[in-house]
Amino acid sequence: MSIEKHHDWKGIASDCYPCSINQAKAASRLAGLDEEQTRRIISVAETELKNSRTTPILVQHIVRRVTDAIICEKEESPDFDIYREIKRQSNDLALSSVGKFQKIIDGSSSPLEKAIQIASAANIIDFGANHSVDVEEELRSLSDIAFDCYNITEFRNRLAGSSTLLYLCDNCGEIVFDMPLIREIQSEYPDIRITAVFRDKAIINDATLEDAEAVGFTSLVPCISSGSVYPGTVLPETSNEFRKLYDSADIIISKGQGNFETLLPTGDKRIFFLLRIKCEYMAQLSGVKKDYLVLMQGQEK
Repeated sequence: MSIEKHHDWKGIASDCYPCSINQAKAASRLAGLDEEQTRRIISVAETELKNSRTTPILVQHIVRRVTDAIICEKEESPDFDIYREIKRQSNDLALSSVGKFQKIIDGSSSPLEKAIQIASAANIIDFGANHSVDVEEELRSLSDIAFDCYNITEFRNRLAGSSTLLYLCDNCGEIVFDMPLIREIQSEYPDIRITAVFRDKAIINDATLEDAEAVGFTSLVPCISSGSVYPGTVLPETSNEFRKLYDSADIIISKGQGNFETLLPTGDKRIFFLLRIKCEYMAQLSGVKKDYLVLMQGQEK
């Protein structure tokens, strides 16, 4: 399947240009590049954005190319993780506070729905969309953020008729709060076989299998890599192993903005998007107000 066919190519939205440039700057500084090196990285981003007007590439491709350019400037190995320390800190903070939120879930009249809310709110731990996040401050308000789109009836109906669930994870820190949600699904729907999916290679603060193992995710459910080196799920560029599981899954939970951007155009009703809307462009794309939560079923084209 071509990228053009999969995404009905219309070019990268102009709203995404400043964010892409700012993300390139933030990653360059985090990697310790000097001013001249940072200017070269910004130039890479600007060139890719300009080319995107006529070439079928996505924001996710630009982030990958910027990351690879930074790695070249650093003369590091291809597996160099620019955000390694931030990812570790995010996971540690989340692990230190998740017990408090588990008590909130356990005391709720609907533990599953409270776990959905907390897992969705935790999507704010995103250094791609926000560039800088006060993780500790954001964690304090996880159980207070409201939904503006909440397809809970459709979600429960789909769960009730499913035997396999694919859970597409997103960011470090956030993944710690995905685990209580998975446990609640296992509790209410014990016959569903759940597989969690992570990025194949370090990109921004997205979680890899290594990160999953560090927080204990691999002890909860089977975990695989999507084969994706992008901050999202570009289906034509995922692994055969992942595609087989994806194609056969009865229900798919898609966490975060990158997965939302890359999978929304598929029009797949098996997918339920779970995220927090972080910018005006995403608000327009989703029809949901900025800073609110989303549990949205994919809609056929």
